[in-house]
Amino acid sequence: MRVIIVDDEHIARTRISNLIKKLDGVEVLAECGNGQLAIKAINDLQPDLVFLDINIRDMDGFQVLEQIQTKPYIVFITAHEDFALKAFEYEAFDYLVKPFSEERFYKTVNKVLKLEESEHLKKIAIKQGHKTFLIPTEEINYILASGVYVEIYTDKGKYVHRETLNHLEQQLNPQYFVRVHRSAIVNITAVKELVHSEYSGVDARMKDGVLVSVSKTQKKIFLSKIK
Repeated sequence: MRVIIVDDEHIARTRISNLIKKLDGVEVLAECGNGQLAIKAINDLQPDLVFLDINIRDMDGFQVLEQIQTKPYIVFITAHEDFALKAFEYEAFDYLVKPFSEERFYKTVNKVLKLEESEHLKKIAIKQGHKTFLIPTEEINYILASGVYVEIYTDKGKYVHRETLNHLEQQLNPQYFVRVHRSAIVNITAVKELVHSEYSGVDARMKDGVLVSVSKTQKKIFLSKIK
């Protein structure tokens, strides 16, 4: 799971970052000390979870939410209890009042992790002839769009499925699957190497040797997940 921390106090950001470092499968993408930096980081990196202070230097946390283009889980962190009702009007996942305990913090993070796991597709049912194959999503290396179909590539072979790439992208776990351009999704665990091309371009070489192009618009998100 990918996290961004927004707090104008360096000590507060450091504490949250250190708590997250103790967890497996959770990484901090960015730490932001003001609202403008937070808006840019959230829109560019598309985290799964944001810890958001309400009182930050240049704007409040609610103004940040009004300017982001993605919908991560939001956990408000503040020294004041007064904003709790408003926070949940903004569909906050949780509301932590400083100083919060480690136990309280980890309880919130674990709830998000469980939701992330339950919301994502575990298997894809693909009908071919008189058979239906159930393909575990962790076995998928990459998916390519092909007209009204998608081609799903695994170590066992290729499967053709009548589905849109957009719909699959919404169902797959974003911790592992990333849309690298409008016609391809890759499983970052199946990327063998990065191939740098002209004009700062990047291609992903997959386990089977196939090169999948990464668009300029998706490059930053892809590289943040592959590191």
